[in-house]
Amino acid sequence: MTIDVVDLREFYSRRLGIVARQMINRGIRERWPGAEGHRVLGIGYPTPYLGLFREDAERCLAFMPAAQGVLKWPTGRPALASLVDEFSLPLPDAAVDRILLVHALEMSDDPAALLREVWRVLSGSGRVIAVIPNRRGVWTRTDSTPFGHGRPYSRSQITDLLRQTWFTPTAWGEALFMPPYAGGWVLKSAQMWERAGAALSLPFAGVHIVEATKQVYRAIPAKRERARLIPSLGKPVLVPSSTTVTRS
Repeated sequence: MTIDVVDLREFYSRRLGIVARQMINRGIRERWPGAEGHRVLGIGYPTPYLGLFREDAERCLAFMPAAQGVLKWPTGRPALASLVDEFSLPLPDAAVDRILLVHALEMSDDPAALLREVWRVLSGSGRVIAVIPNRRGVWTRTDSTPFGHGRPYSRSQITDLLRQTWFTPTAWGEALFMPPYAGGWVLKSAQMWERAGAALSLPFAGVHIVEATKQVYRAIPAKRERARLIPSLGKPVLVPSSTTVTRS
């Protein structure tokens, strides 16, 4: 289900991709106004959005799955992007404060396993933002954009997935209410589409933007074992024979 990293780069270099990035960046910025002193990690293809935090974060890294491929980022500076196994991230436990998932969950062969690995490397007070294609949105109806690839989710499906992997959703947002067409009138009216869609709570946004926190103390199902009584066997005792021995 993974889309190639070259196709992702080409999309974000086109006019439609530039406008889509602006709309999604606005939704991310509403949840995370800044990242001063935080360690920020992006997983999937997050580089169009990590520019929001690269300058003020303590550390800012991009991890791209091996099946997708990796591109150097940022250009003209020391590389901060790495090719990784998404189910075995090269970080110790509780190593980062903020994790941004873009083109990640919908592309993963095992999104639950990916989120459990995210849970492992996220600090106890850390937060996650996931940008996920909306099952009811228009953008998932066409494969001319990355949001039309992989598995889209409804809000209830995202909630179930997060809770199963020890996260609690705390805030929701949507973006990309405009249709996924590169026509000049659509791109010029993109902000009007976004304002109208958000004000009317329209259900056909292109992506969900969900923020979640880590459940540090998660419930563990109790397993009650039934006691089994086993009779105790005493130490063997030699019993004398009842045969009388006659001496001559």
